[in-house]
Amino acid sequence: MSEPAALDAAADGRAAAAVRPAEVALLASVFVVAACGLVYELAAGALASYLLGDSVLQFSTVIGAYLFAMGIGSWLSRHIERQLVANFLRIELLVGLIGGLMPAALFVAHSLLPVSAVAPFRALLYGLVLAVGILVGLEIPLVMRLLKRHFSERYALKDLVSQVLTFDYLGALAVSVAFPLLLVPQLGLVRTGVVFGLLNVAVAVWALWLFRAELRAWRAHALACAAVLVALGAALIGADRLTTWAEDRFYGDRIVFSQSSPYQRVVVTSGAAGVRLFLNGNLQFHSRDEYRYHEALVHPAMAAHGAPKRVLVLGGGDGMAVREVLKHPAVEHITLVELDPAMTRLFSTEPLLTALNGEALKSPKLTIVNDDAFGWLDRHDALFDVIVVDFPDPSNHAIGKLYSTSFYALMARHLAASGYAVVQTTSPLIARKSFWTVVSTIEAAGLQATPYHAHVPSFGEWGFVLAGQRPLATPRRLPEGLRFLTAEGLPALFDFPPDMARVPAEPNRLSTQGLVHTFEEEWGRVHQ
Repeated sequence: MSEPAALDAAADGRAAAAVRPAEVALLASVFVVAACGLVYELAAGALASYLLGDSVLQFSTVIGAYLFAMGIGSWLSRHIERQLVANFLRIELLVGLIGGLMPAALFVAHSLLPVSAVAPFRALLYGLVLAVGILVGLEIPLVMRLLKRHFSERYALKDLVSQVLTFDYLGALAVSVAFPLLLVPQLGLVRTGVVFGLLNVAVAVWALWLFRAELRAWRAHALACAAVLVALGAALIGADRLTTWAEDRFYGDRIVFSQSSPYQRVVVTSGAAGVRLFLNGNLQFHSRDEYRYHEALVHPAMAAHGAPKRVLVLGGGDGMAVREVLKHPAVEHITLVELDPAMTRLFSTEPLLTALNGEALKSPKLTIVNDDAFGWLDRHDALFDVIVVDFPDPSNHAIGKLYSTSFYALMARHLAASGYAVVQTTSPLIARKSFWTVVSTIEAAGLQATPYHAHVPSFGEWGFVLAGQRPLATPRRLPEGLRFLTAEGLPALFDFPPDMARVPAEPNRLSTQGLVHTFEEEWGRVHQ
């Protein structure tokens, strides 16, 4: 090699080495950009399912709208021909600001809007999803063009696409695992959004420094980065206060406990009227009248059996149903299968709540299993004299599977020959077809179903279904000290007036889950 050629080669090597940090920075930014984009998508889907119900529908529509918007953004990127670095920096700041503040904005909007104002909330939700999706769709094409422009000697087109997509998918993988297991339980949705907004801004600041020689208005870009950092920093500091304010407005009473577990948003409020538990914004009990619900849920089945020794409680992590079961002296062992360990931990340790359940979750007769009820039943073969099914209402497909013929057939395998199961359903007055759908589903699973109802002021008229391999035996006697049920009043619970009488309803099957749609439609009329 001649001396001039050698000098040129050395200069090229030094230049390549000099720009190497920029290459690493751009590829790292692809990882961060992908992670942030997926966080915003998951946060929007989670909030929509928390606040609007039907998680499958909400996640499907949010993801569909987001991907559609990304496609629009990718198409629009072809029109950005000049000042690639400046435009990339602006887009990062916008994504960080809008995406980072999106969960907080949705929480606030949901708290300020009337309960019936579902349409305006949906418009805001999908407007933000589309805005973030378009901006994220612009990011990756710009990064690829920056890499191609600065490192054309290093990358063929196929290598460039391979590198960028590899980092993109790795970022998505990291977040998809961390979001439900780490981010939401530890940070909450509002703070998670803000933290990843700050990561987008960090990418912008990195680009601002690395490509400072190419930027015409460096000071203006630096001021924009500082302004967005201040805004997101303030949101991070005030995240807890903002969430508390929004939830206080929504729930009406003082919040004494709130937590986002991997499965749900758990909120406990306390006010002059008493203590209330909400899961994903839906009321589960009010301390002033929960005894009516739980006595009606547990004692007809227990009394019909006569002397149950082994009892299974599915759901009911608050311990209230277990409290009622323990009032029967014949009971020797209770198994409680509750999916969310946050529930059983909370109602085992918080004095305000253990006072409500009479410290039932500490009973030596009780075994607590934190597992999915469907899977647990499938893996075990124990028989029980009474099974108490106390799941939330079938407002989404994840819960709807627990109201299916498949689930009830599985449940029947665990009933002793003389045993009974009882299932909480919904209101036979407000959601009449939904209630009788559950009855039809239990019958389709091969069990004899006996429906009944009770008035619970916090919920209105509420329904239950007794199920067994044999006709319902006349309850012999009830435990002493009940506040609502009496032996003389039991027959009235099984009488349905004309406005709650049976209507035709198809069984709810796992493959279709028509109950979820019926439930949403019937309860949706209440908020119109």
